[in-house]
Amino acid sequence: RYNNSKFFIWQSFDYPTDTLLPGMKLGWDGTKNLNRNLTSWTSLSDPSSGSYLFAIEHWNVSHGLLYSNGQVEFRTGPNYRQLVTIIETKEETSHSLNVTTNVMSSISLLQLTYVGSLQLMEFTGGYINTLYYFPNDTCDFYNTCGDNSYCNTSNTCACIVGFHAWGLTNSNMRCVRKSNLSCHEKEFKKISNMKLPDTEYTIVETKVGLEECKKRCLMNCNCTALANMDMRNGGS
Repeated sequence: RYNNSKFFIWQSFDYPTDTLLPGMKLGWDGTKNLNRNLTSWTSLSDPSSGSYLFAIEHWNVSHGLLYSNGQVEFRTGPNYRQLVTIIETKEETSHSLNVTTNVMSSISLLQLTYVGSLQLMEFTGGYINTLYYFPNDTCDFYNTCGDNSYCNTSNTCACIVGFHAWGLTNSNMRCVRKSNLSCHEKEFKKISNMKLPDTEYTIVETKVGLEECKKRCLMNCNCTALANMDMRNGGS
């Protein structure tokens, strides 16, 4: 910083490498016009920038996306959102680790490894515990099953209700509607244990309950589905 000035020219927390420490933030900062990401090392012994990038998408409901050579490879799920502090305002979209009051007892860090995995570690009493490891299975791959399908608990793909598999081989198999969707439909098919869908093009109403959300969706022919964003207090 300039001598005797509170204005910082540069600070390391604004330009993270492969590790997020408590007090640091990932994501977009509108006041500084910064977008903070994690970049992997090239190898275990080479700290130059590798091919993996972990970035926070600046959407209405933000996600953590893991890129490999510029292509989206994985997207975080609900377990990740429970481990970080998320801020989503007009000025900021950021994810950060909780700062513990006693750093001598425990400290946590989030690291993007050189092999492309994201892991949250906690150091307590000389021991290291892994609290979160991502990707965890095949279902963590981005859009692994394609449109109108889902990845189930046995790590295989299945079409959602109202769709069926179409294609001659497994390589070009896709899920298509059994019948055209009518704007007069008055029933939703419930699908549980799902990740929140991509929210880049969604309408987000954080203060609206599920029943009111259903009513609004039924009044709009372009609305084909709704998702529970927050399970607390009956859902919203």
